[in-house]
Amino acid sequence: MEDFIIDHLDHVAIRVKDIEVSASWYEKTLGLKRKIVPEWGAYPIFLLAGKAGVALFPATIEDPMVDPTSKNSKIDHFAFHVSAENFIKARKKYEALQLDYIFTDHHYFHSIYTKDPDGHTVELTTIVVDATAFYT
Repeated sequence: MEDFIIDHLDHVAIRVKDIEVSASWYEKTLGLKRKIVPEWGAYPIFLLAGKAGVALFPATIEDPMVDPTSKNSKIDHFAFHVSAENFIKARKKYEALQLDYIFTDHHYFHSIYTKDPDGHTVELTTIVVDATAFYT
């Protein structure tokens, strides 16, 4: 059996209370770009940074299009990788937006964690050592 390689995070699907509030938060806070896909209808709303991002789905129980088994699911967190330079810029932006965030030194990586409007933990992470020291 041949192995395969994952290139990057593609997307994380999350259920949110107010899809427009959350979409605006991801646009404003992380600078993600909304991808309009008319063939999909009103949702999911894809918000992307290059080829990675989040797909927002409504969390309303009354919505007949939502799979009943996933309405109460919640993810722990998801992470976007950024360069060291962009990590510094992100911290400055979070401070300018007066967002609460937590900085964590993970030895190989530095991360900042914040919450989106629905309480999902969003991590921005950057590698702080030679990448071969971690990825080999």
